[in-house]
Amino acid sequence: MMISDNELLGILKLIEDVYGYDFSNYSEASFKRRLIRFMKMKEFDSVGSLLQKLLNDEYVFEEFIQGITVNVTEMFRDPSFYLSLRKDVVPRLSTYPFIKIWIAGCSTGEELYSVAIMLKEEGILDRSIIYATDINQQVLKSAKEGMYNIKFMKDYIANYQKAGGKNSFSDYYIAKYNSALIDKSLKNNVVFSVHNLVTDQSFNEFQLILCRNVLIYFNQELQDNVINLFYDSLCKFGYLGLGSKESLHFTDKRKNFEEINRKERIYMKTD
Repeated sequence: MMISDNELLGILKLIEDVYGYDFSNYSEASFKRRLIRFMKMKEFDSVGSLLQKLLNDEYVFEEFIQGITVNVTEMFRDPSFYLSLRKDVVPRLSTYPFIKIWIAGCSTGEELYSVAIMLKEEGILDRSIIYATDINQQVLKSAKEGMYNIKFMKDYIANYQKAGGKNSFSDYYIAKYNSALIDKSLKNNVVFSVHNLVTDQSFNEFQLILCRNVLIYFNQELQDNVINLFYDSLCKFGYLGLGSKESLHFTDKRKNFEEINRKERIYMKTD
């Protein structure tokens, strides 16, 4: 299946005009791949038939958003990243009387609860508030429920241990049938909200922002815009954590951050 540039522009224009979602600065190759995958999955034989459905059926559009936005995550993904957070970031966070953290692009919540577990073990969860945001309302609902397939727990336990976990990972969930339900105490200080990194503005000042494996799906212009958003949202000496394939190196604000851990993509705002 092939999608021409004009057909792609038509889809992008309809989505923005009708629903207010601007995907024009997403990586074109990545967007096309996901678009084709969605069309095959839903058995659309042409872009025209897809456009007609998107225009007239909000349920199909919700499915489209779920298919287009990327939601690949796991608990304590890249354990060495969390080790660095414990060692290099938490000691500074612990000096604040009240800590505000933004998990941008939180997907189904695995990263959010990984951070909450780490903060609890370091004794600062009770004076922290975590804002968990995503463009996709359906994955936010899943994140809020905090229920995961029990078959993943073996891998999550291994990640947790490699990430410097101090307790038994089973302390943080209840096994129920084929699911693992995250302990309610980890949700007490979490605010779940829809936020679009493309169009929405800064909404608070944070000591830590994590946005991992999201920027790789944006073109350079949009990456610059989002990094500027994070810059405006961080307090002085606030921390920013990106994904392993992301970097500030080619962005406008690269000189406004100090590398705390180059390998783990952890930065500190310096002005």
